[in-house]
Amino acid sequence: MERCVIDPGTGLCLLPLHDKSNQLNFRFIDYQTKMTFKEEKVNVMHGKYAGMTVSLWELLMSEYFTEQQRQDIFQKYREGKITIKTITTTVLEVIETSVKTTEVLFKGIRETVTAKQLADADIISEKILDDLNKGKMSVKEVVADEHVNVYLRGKGSIAGVLLPNAQIMTIYQARQKGKLMPGTALILLEAQAATGFVIDPIGNRKFSVDDAVKARIVGPDVCQKLRSAEKAVTGYKNPNDGKIISLFQAMQLDLIVKEHGIRLLEAQIATGGIIDPVNSHRIPVHVAYKRGYFNEEMNEILDDPSDDTKGFFDPNTQENLTYLQLMDRCVTDPCTGLCLLPLKGKIQRININDTIWEILKTTIVTVRYGRFKGQQTTLWDLINSEYLSEDKRKELFKLFRSKKITVEQLTVILLEIISSKEIKQQEGLSFNGLRGKISVIDLLELQILDEKTYNDLINGIITSTEVMKMESVRKYLQGTSCVAGLILQPSNQKLSIYEAQRMGILTPATALCLLEAQAATGFIVDPLTNRKLTVEQALRENVIGPQMYENLLSAERAVTGYKDPYTGHKLSLFQALDKDLIIKHNGIRLLEAQIATGGIIDPLNCLHLPLEVAYRKGYFDAELNEMLSNSNDDTRGFFDPKTHENLTYKEMLSRCVPDKETGLFLLPVDEKLLSKSFSQL
Repeated sequence: MERCVIDPGTGLCLLPLHDKSNQLNFRFIDYQTKMTFKEEKVNVMHGKYAGMTVSLWELLMSEYFTEQQRQDIFQKYREGKITIKTITTTVLEVIETSVKTTEVLFKGIRETVTAKQLADADIISEKILDDLNKGKMSVKEVVADEHVNVYLRGKGSIAGVLLPNAQIMTIYQARQKGKLMPGTALILLEAQAATGFVIDPIGNRKFSVDDAVKARIVGPDVCQKLRSAEKAVTGYKNPNDGKIISLFQAMQLDLIVKEHGIRLLEAQIATGGIIDPVNSHRIPVHVAYKRGYFNEEMNEILDDPSDDTKGFFDPNTQENLTYLQLMDRCVTDPCTGLCLLPLKGKIQRININDTIWEILKTTIVTVRYGRFKGQQTTLWDLINSEYLSEDKRKELFKLFRSKKITVEQLTVILLEIISSKEIKQQEGLSFNGLRGKISVIDLLELQILDEKTYNDLINGIITSTEVMKMESVRKYLQGTSCVAGLILQPSNQKLSIYEAQRMGILTPATALCLLEAQAATGFIVDPLTNRKLTVEQALRENVIGPQMYENLLSAERAVTGYKDPYTGHKLSLFQALDKDLIIKHNGIRLLEAQIATGGIIDPLNCLHLPLEVAYRKGYFDAELNEMLSNSNDDTRGFFDPKTHENLTYKEMLSRCVPDKETGLFLLPVDEKLLSKSFSQL
């Protein structure tokens, strides 16, 4: 093995074969060269390693250098053209230059956005801005935060329509084919233009208005009106001083009609927030107030939906709605993730006289369920809602018109229809588990929800969001934090488990045990970006290395289930242990980690279980419970690198500190341990 070389791309050990000229392939790095670079320690002043002592090898293998740059350096070193000292100086200069000259830019709606602009808009903190400028954090890591991403790119507007035969059409196509009235189509297209782009839902493409005309996504007949709406993104020109102003400011100067402006503003808010045309991104409401892009009066108007703010038309029910209400009636295309308005079959108009219309419009009803809950709702709203089929609507109009039912009877019928549909829908309600959805019925059966909470949810007294906030529910569905990473003290620098192994802080065995515990309790965790990844995803994103992939896949089966070799059925971790499908001490270690982070995992439903339910389902027994309760050397399967003690996972978690930004549990390690680890390389 001493004659082998290291492949810089994979880190694997390869036996070199000489070519006819007896020359080695310089693309590979021999063992002696690698060790020389590993033994050279460098004090770094800039970038992600600022304030740390890191090996020259680690620096050259970082993102600051391309593969070609590395090859050039290694080749010149082997040829004796440069010394280690020269390489160290060059490496530090490259890192410093990279940090100082690389402007941190994000992709906004139409233009790039600087980190300073995001900080000024209270979208990122000053600490994140500082970390970005020092190279300690990347743009990719910041954009991974959904909060930031929404302000940069927004949420999707209504992209197209979905026909009863499952065909998808653009808004303009639906207008041309007579599926949408011209006025309805134009308003929906204006909302697209005013919230970012005109959308092609078939090709999943986004266009400026002019490009959309060129691509024939819209016709030239609507071009001018859409260009006007697009100024809500790119900005209107103030005729007095020539400066760029926002949609709201243009309304104040009477550059656009008030109801038109309100409609576009409401669409912006519904899709992520008011757009700052100067900085090309969305902004929080309090920042919009400060910049004069919004005010409290307009906020009150939009907060209290009335006929003035219901600027969008539902072609299925002939109702005027806000953009948010219309989006609530849309469906998500599973292929593109775009928002589509489903169109029902051809609707026959029902003739009613003014007297009936007046009665239905003025009769106020209190609804206990669904989207009308807590609102001042009229019989007209209810009878034209999505709760009724077209045939049922026609039947009720006919009965009421012929005086075969009274207003009171019509009210009772409508409330019964709504309550019946909502209760049925609630029974089909599902929550996010570790690897998919789990129904509310299953949560009741598994004793995660009690009868009262279940009934309150079904009766609309509490919402699914409120249920998810309950600690007694959330800990079983999502688990509590595992040991997500390390935190160096006193600098408070966060490291992933794999990064800590690569830097020599953790031995490979210690790192593998901690990563196996992550995989067996739900996900591999990236503590720097607060992302939870499957083992497959973690490998693709370099959060783990290829050498530990197979071990972690095996540990992940503690969540997704092991396969019974005799029946093909899915087994839990305990059942696999009982059938000798996994090594006993490995299984005990992973079971103990599951219990410490929420409970034993049910692989059929992919969630943690209360202990008594795990007993009942055969996923645990009293003997093993007693073994894990009396901690001894057999159950202390984890190693504390700080104190060199063997611990249970629960004891390991008790020594962690919660990250102030993410809440993840991080194991504190002295920075002197980092220096010591490098000196031993």
